[in-house]
Parts: sequence; C-alpha cells; structure tokens
Amino acid sequence: MSKKTKHEEHEEHADESWLLPYSDLMTLLVALFLVLYAMSATDAKKFEEMAQAFSSALNGGSGVLDYSSGTPKDSNLDNGRANKMNSVVDKSPGESDLAKLRLKEQEELEKLKKQFDQYIKNNGLTNLLSTKLNQSQLLITISDNALFASGQARVKPESQQLARSISQMLQQFPDYEVVVQGYTDNIPISNSEYSSNWDLSANRALQFMKILLINPYLNPEKFSVIGYGEYHPIASNATAAGRAKNRRVEVSILRKYQSDTQTMPANK
Repeated sequence: MSKKTKHEEHEEHADESWLLPYSDLMTLLVALFLVLYAMSATDAKKFEEMAQAFSSALNGGSGVLDYSSGTPKDSNLDNGRANKMNSVVDKSPGESDLAKLRLKEQEELEKLKKQFDQYIKNNGLTNLLSTKLNQSQLLITISDNALFASGQARVKPESQQLARSISQMLQQFPDYEVVVQGYTDNIPISNSEYSSNWDLSANRALQFMKILLINPYLNPEKFSVIGYGEYHPIASNATAAGRAKNRRVEVSILRKYQSDTQTMPANK
C-alpha cells in the first residue's frame, strides 16, 4: 500500500512591497539634505552642478531640484557683472564732460599764466623769465643768472623770493603735476663739486624744487625733477648769448586733459 505523500505547508512570505517607496523616500531625503547644504554655500556654480546631477538622476532633469526654480543662473550672474561694468563706464566722463573739463583747465592755466606775466612785468624780470602755454603744459622758463652763481646749484639768497612767489601762485591749483627741469650749455664743467653737466643740471632743478616745496600748501607727490644737462638746447652753443639761453630752469605745469585734436594757441 503506497503511502500518501504529505506536502509540507510553505510559510507565507511577508509583504515587502513597502521597501520600494521607503528607499525612494530615503533617497529623496538624502537629496534634500544635500541640496540644503549646497544652498548654504557661497559657490553658486558648484550648487548648480550638484542640483543638475541629482535632478537628472532622479527625474530626468526636471522637478524639485531644477536649478531654475530658486538660484540665479550663470546668465543672471553675467548680467549682474555686465551691469556693474556699465555703471563704471557710465561714471567715466563722456565727450561732452571732457570738453567741459578741458575748457575749465584752459581757463585755469590762462589765469595762472597772466599772474606769472604780471609778476614778471612788475619786478622787471622780462629778460630773465618767460612763460608759454601750449597743448601739453604751462611752461615757465627761468634763466640761470636769475637763480645761480656760475657753476653752482645753490639758489642765491636774493633769488629765493622768486621761488616762493612762484609757489604761492601754484598753490591756487594744487592738483596739477609739476616738473622742474634743469639745463646747461655744452661747456664741460670741472670742479670739486660736479663732474658733469648732468650733475649740475639735476641738482639745480632739485634745489629750486626744494624751495617751492617749503610752501606747505603744495603736495610733494605732484612734483618731480629732471636734469637734462647740455642735451636739450634752445639756442646755438656757438655764441655766448646762445649758451646763456641754454642755461636755464624750467617749471612745467602739466595739463591733465590733453587732446590730439585740440588746437590751442601757444601764448608767449
């Protein structure tokens, strides 16, 4: 007699369908915390890359992590930078503003030239000093006889008042750059103090500038000196009169607003 096979009852498995939405929920929570962390950082570019990566992985590039929903894009940042650049450009003077500034500067330098010319006339210095206004500067030329003994750079005591008077006129317009330049003739100098005309011309310019800057209303940052020696003559060194013209100190008040197309008379 055959035995009946007894089938063992299988234990029913518990329903595990809840695991799928649970794992999705955990993934979303992790993504949420990462997004919140990224939003607290200052690097917008890194946040955008992270947001786009999670959006693409979770829902095909669109959804709650879509970068366009909350944080400005690079185009917006670029527009912000462009607006800042435009604001800087807007603050720079336009052509009409430059024309006004040049006109004001011309009026100031003409006024200063008239004051120098009047001082020269009142003190009988027409043979020793001259002024010239051109497109680049107001130039004051002073003969070395008005300032120095032969072969020396120390300003004569009786000539120091000239430097002080010039400084008082310059203080009315303290924003201009001023260059003091020294020149000599081509006769070589040979004494115990100076070995060349370079040294003599540079020291003459320096000593004259020092007297100008005794005036506390002048800004030393605006001043500089140059020694040209014998190499920039304005007359022939073949005659005594020409050499006397070449030995000079020049004070240049430089224009701030020059223009190549600007035509201005060279006042003498």
